[in-house]
Amino acid sequence: MSIKFKDGTEVGQGWSPYVIAEVNSSHNGDVNVAKKMIDAAVECGCNCVKFQSWSTESLYSKTYYAQNPISKRFVKKFALSEEQLLDIVEYCSEKKIAFSSTPYSKKEVDFLVKNKVPFIKIASMELNNYDFLEYIAKTGFPIVLSTGMGDMDEIRKAVSVIESAGNKNICLLHCISIYPAAPETINLYNICMLKNEFPDYTIGFSDHSIGTEMASAAIALGACLIEKHLTLDKTKIGMDNQMATEPDEMKKLVDSCRNVQQALGSYERIVSKEEIEQRTKMRRSLIYVRDMKAGEIIGAEDLDGKRPGIGVALDDKKKYLGRTLRHDVESDTLLEEKDFM
Repeated sequence: MSIKFKDGTEVGQGWSPYVIAEVNSSHNGDVNVAKKMIDAAVECGCNCVKFQSWSTESLYSKTYYAQNPISKRFVKKFALSEEQLLDIVEYCSEKKIAFSSTPYSKKEVDFLVKNKVPFIKIASMELNNYDFLEYIAKTGFPIVLSTGMGDMDEIRKAVSVIESAGNKNICLLHCISIYPAAPETINLYNICMLKNEFPDYTIGFSDHSIGTEMASAAIALGACLIEKHLTLDKTKIGMDNQMATEPDEMKKLVDSCRNVQQALGSYERIVSKEEIEQRTKMRRSLIYVRDMKAGEIIGAEDLDGKRPGIGVALDDKKKYLGRTLRHDVESDTLLEEKDFM
């Protein structure tokens, strides 16, 4: 199965992996930095850059800010206004890379719908926010839904809410909401489980690990979409910036994922033309073990196999047992049909 985005892109089995560069707040609220990150994503071969559409009002409550006053300053600094996001939307269009974002309020959903993003990404934290899921589902836009922190009943319920709102254009992301996620926490086999549990939907992986190997492994297990945090400099202080991937590593991740997807090939056993040609070089042919005279009868102990594979194949050995030689033959030479009566 595949999911079809609003821009016509299809993501699923048989298509090249779709790679989302998650920008999050690594731009530190600076549009110029955000544009440099978009440039980097393009250079890396990513399909999409995804931002976060939040504000001080949509992310945390007054209660939280009262207890954590410095947090409000951080959120305000890292948030991007609609005007800034519009600038970024236009820049992505110029650079021919898809733009999307994760909304945290209905207003932010409406902004994404108005600007015709290819899909709407729903964060793991919204898995049990059924009113919000329904609101997004009713837009008719394709949905990429992260499943971090959710048990199976919660995931099933979230999918059911979206389906009940008339939207079945869904991609589910296996996700571990730990930043960074250690290898022993990642449970990549959940990708196989989600494929079995939701056979009608595309499955992807939101990768919060350090490095690139988890994304490649996810592709090998059937993930069709990879989301990975991008940063220009992971040494800078910022929300989740230290676990993000710098451009050189992101390029390796993109290349690796696409190579693995191509290498998966077909479930059916197919021997390529190139491999068939290798048979003559690498397989063995029947050879005589000893010097033999005309009139001798071939026994099993008289034949063995050595390269090249241009002669009589070893699996034809029984055809020659008990046959009589027409002429003398030398040891360690290839058996030929003309050698026999």
